Amino acid sequence: MTEMAEAQTEDTTSIDFGQALGSILRSYLDNARDAISDLPGGPRGYQVMSVAHGGACSNQATIAMRLGIDRTVMTYLVDDLEQAGLVERRPDPADRRARQVGLTAKGSKAFAAASERIAEVERAVLGSLSDTDAELFRQLLMRVAAAGPVVEPCDVPDVAEC
Repeated sequence: MTEMAEAQTEDTTSIDFGQALGSILRSYLDNARDAISDLPGGPRGYQVMSVAHGGACSNQATIAMRLGIDRTVMTYLVDDLEQAGLVERRPDPADRRARQVGLTAKGSKAFAAASERIAEVERAVLGSLSDTDAELFRQLLMRVAAAGPVVEPCDVPDVAEC
């Protein structure tokens, strides 16, 4: 091992796992806020649009639960996205009390543009990694995230519509 590699190993071992995750998250959020400041709700608005883009039974309550957003905050966030013409609410066929959130045509265009800017943010945050390592990191991160609490797309929490 070279002196440079040893120095890098020593530096990284002194960082706590939580510190490392927090550092990555702060860097991502700071850059993402700037990149998608035109979207209502910034990164949270983008995440809601991302779930709505996926389409599968994305009712407000399930989106809130999947993203860890308080249901009251979720209501205001979807209101803002709806007022901007980016999403629309429609009745959920599985539960008449709930509303699904879907992208409008304008929302689909805005989401595609925002996704490109978010990809640039990801490249910047992971800039110290090779392309291969960055892809491996993403895959491992998705695997760890998927191992957490699972919320099925069509599950409706035991609450009235958010």
